[in-house]
Amino acid sequence: MELGGMRYAIIPPLNRVSDKGQPEGWARVRTDSTTGARWTDPTNRGSLTVVKARADILILRPPEAVYDFVARDFFVNYPRWSPEVRRLDVLTPGPVRVGSRAHQVRIDQGRQSESIFRVTALEELARLEFAESTDLFRTSYRLDPVDDQTRLTFAFELNRMEFFMRPFEKLIRVAIQDGAGRVVRNIKGLVERQPAQPGGAANA
Repeated sequence: MELGGMRYAIIPPLNRVSDKGQPEGWARVRTDSTTGARWTDPTNRGSLTVVKARADILILRPPEAVYDFVARDFFVNYPRWSPEVRRLDVLTPGPVRVGSRAHQVRIDQGRQSESIFRVTALEELARLEFAESTDLFRTSYRLDPVDDQTRLTFAFELNRMEFFMRPFEKLIRVAIQDGAGRVVRNIKGLVERQPAQPGGAANA
């Protein structure tokens, strides 16, 4: 099914990630959702339904290596940890910075969708945040040092939902939750497979 240009499967995914009883290094996934006031939509089709998902994982590399992979080389590595991205066009030349924009084409569950997103926050060795061009969704990556390792936290926020999708809200929430867990697990695997470099960096 399609939601504001993003497509989701309404079949509950298998192998859901839980934050109970997992060994260190597994993704811990938490969700939080709130339904607020009606979104003022002249077409009377949307509502303000905020669905949030968050996942964190311990990566056995220092923050410098994780930041290089996730932030500095985001446009190179993003399709690697999110293979649903079939095309990524960088619209802002130069290094990743606040205001950088990109256009992506994704194929999820066999269906294609497109979106333009921009960097809204960038803090050295600490965080990277994005927003879709119409603020339909927001994503963030936060890095916290843990000795010589890094706690990576990924968050996704869906800001609008069509009225006709409201009956599927719980299933959408589950799909977004599972997606957040896959993101951090994929990044962990990719970063830890890179050979460590002097100063903590890793080859991408």
